[in-house]
Amino acid sequence: MIRRAVMSDIDAIMDIYDIAKAFMRKNGNLTQWCGGYPYRSLVAEDIENGNMHVVVTDENSVCACFGLFVGNDPTYDYIDGKWGDDSPYCAIHRVASDGREKGIFRRIFDYAAKRYDHLRIDTHEDNIPMQKAVTNCGFRYRGIIYLEDKSPRLAYEWSRLTVF
Repeated sequence: MIRRAVMSDIDAIMDIYDIAKAFMRKNGNLTQWCGGYPYRSLVAEDIENGNMHVVVTDENSVCACFGLFVGNDPTYDYIDGKWGDDSPYCAIHRVASDGREKGIFRRIFDYAAKRYDHLRIDTHEDNIPMQKAVTNCGFRYRGIIYLEDKSPRLAYEWSRLTVF
């Protein structure tokens, strides 16, 4: 089951981010999500704004989390490349899992694609597992976007409305 996160989920979400960061480091992704990011205050803000979601096991335990952000994301305004669809979109951010369940990104994608016709996502160049998960769900690589701190990210897009 996927649902919007509530404040009582925040400790589980932060634990999942710690597990995900350890997985990234173990798999050669040494620079994504450093310096305490994602911050507890950011997660709390995402929960308050209704953007943070959790994946819950059959035992009612939170095993993954992600953000859905409807509307223009300023980091996607400039791209070294080209978006395939200029229609309104929903961005998926900060996807993480504790590793207990398989196929988490597919479940997240299915959830988002039922609600939105156009999705965008980005990931670190060293995050090979996320790149594979994204492309396996039909996202197309579109180019490089830059975060506020000028860090590059690989940008992907999926649209029900546009034939790529």
